[in-house]
Amino acid sequence: MRPPVRLPLSPARLLALFRVRALLRVLACFSLVATTGRAADPAPPRPPNILFAIADDWGVHAGAYGTKWVRTPHFDRVARDGILFKNAYTPNAKCAPSRAAILTGRNSWQLKEAANHLCYFPPEFKGWGEALAENGWTVGHTTKGWGPGVAKDAAGKPRAMTGQAFNDRKAKPPTSGIGNSDYAGNFDDFLAAASPEKPWAFWFGAVEPHRGYEFGSGVKKGGKRLADIDRVPAFWPDNETVRHDLLDYAYEIEHFDTHLGRMLAALEKRGLLANTLVIVTSDHGMPFPRGKGNAYEYSNHIPFAAMWPVGIAGQNRIADDYISFIDLAPTFAEVAGLAWGKTGMAESPGRSLTDIFRVNRSGQINPSRDHVLIGMERHDIGRPGDVGYPIRGIVKGGQLYLENYEPSRWPACNPETGYLNVDAGATKSFILEAHRANAADPLWALCFGRRPAVEFYDLKTDRDCVKNLATVPATAAQRAALKATMETALKAQGDPRMFGQGAIFDRYPHSNTGHVNFYERYMRGEKITAGWVSPTDFEKAPLD
Repeated sequence: MRPPVRLPLSPARLLALFRVRALLRVLACFSLVATTGRAADPAPPRPPNILFAIADDWGVHAGAYGTKWVRTPHFDRVARDGILFKNAYTPNAKCAPSRAAILTGRNSWQLKEAANHLCYFPPEFKGWGEALAENGWTVGHTTKGWGPGVAKDAAGKPRAMTGQAFNDRKAKPPTSGIGNSDYAGNFDDFLAAASPEKPWAFWFGAVEPHRGYEFGSGVKKGGKRLADIDRVPAFWPDNETVRHDLLDYAYEIEHFDTHLGRMLAALEKRGLLANTLVIVTSDHGMPFPRGKGNAYEYSNHIPFAAMWPVGIAGQNRIADDYISFIDLAPTFAEVAGLAWGKTGMAESPGRSLTDIFRVNRSGQINPSRDHVLIGMERHDIGRPGDVGYPIRGIVKGGQLYLENYEPSRWPACNPETGYLNVDAGATKSFILEAHRANAADPLWALCFGRRPAVEFYDLKTDRDCVKNLATVPATAAQRAALKATMETALKAQGDPRMFGQGAIFDRYPHSNTGHVNFYERYMRGEKITAGWVSPTDFEKAPLD
């Protein structure tokens, strides 16, 4: 009897077979770790490496999200080869508190001093970078990790919250507003130093598209046109100044994306991409008025894509689930095969994203992921007593509910001290000058004016959040339901504001000692430099 004929498999079929077998082994291990807290027997497959790429002040503007005036081929590739998340949010739209949530898996109101920008990070809250390093991983970063602020351990020694720094490589920046870090070159140095016998995690922390920008660079150097922008948000004027500002922001996003592409190519060259979990995101929304430093859709909604060829089922998926930065620490612990108790990290309300990774379809994967909580305490100083602007909010079902607990305070900090919670820039300057010419300017009121105690927006029809429905009687039941869901969760998480103790956040010291009591000192005539705003941002007198 003749033996059966065995036809050779094509390279594509071989790769597909490898991916299926590897995925089954990896997911079987995760399932056992999640339910028993121990690794599978026999020895589990090697955990994935982790490349965490985080831009600085990048809103939801990318080719994968349909933005035509920003070219992001490498972010788009991550989304195409993995999952694009449509409803990813940071709990707090400012650099330090957002990054604290990423690292610890805890919301701002659970982090004591770390709820605030420029804080002394409490030693009691460990981050996943430290936990992985303690469990045998090689951990490193380039440029911006957690910060700004001071992070020391209980003995007063600086903490390596995102591992060893790799910052030696420099490159001539394409504009005066872009940093000189050769991010991808620094990643190459990290890979060269990492042991092939150990898994690694690398934090790619860019400083783009943080301000300042080289005005006009998007057109002059990026080859863009003002007409490329299909729509300017309703809370800014639609003019050449604002359009230039947006294109300059876009050009800096593209710089970040270029380095991401070089990193992906480096992984491919070394044969490491298949078993590397790549997550690309931003710490919060864009550095424009009513964006970063607030709690609106342009503030907390972030770009987010993940790829892991042997660990994520399927490709080109789009997830509608609501996810939060607090989900990242549980995700990284699980893929590392670490039971949460072994990490030494404080309890997290976040949930690992592997439930989404392992289901090969788009849409809503887990029905229980139906909302996120957001909020803020003190960001930049600039109010009497160095107090913050406390907010709590919930995003659910395409609706945004916010409570402003101190509506008598100026949300962007006081006008006479430069609206310090909004970075200097062309759009900010234009709106301020327009208001000086017309005190009734509605755009200034949206970006810088005082706000009511409650705000409620239908994001499906009003992504710009300019039509507050909080006083519309027909929305009363919706508002009540969202408030109840929000406050039940906040109480369960021990939020001091739910127990009449919210003033504690204002009493935590500001870590930049040169700016403590900024308002009082400035109003007395002391010369204090606030380098992130323009001298023309300061009003000549209070506007009360």
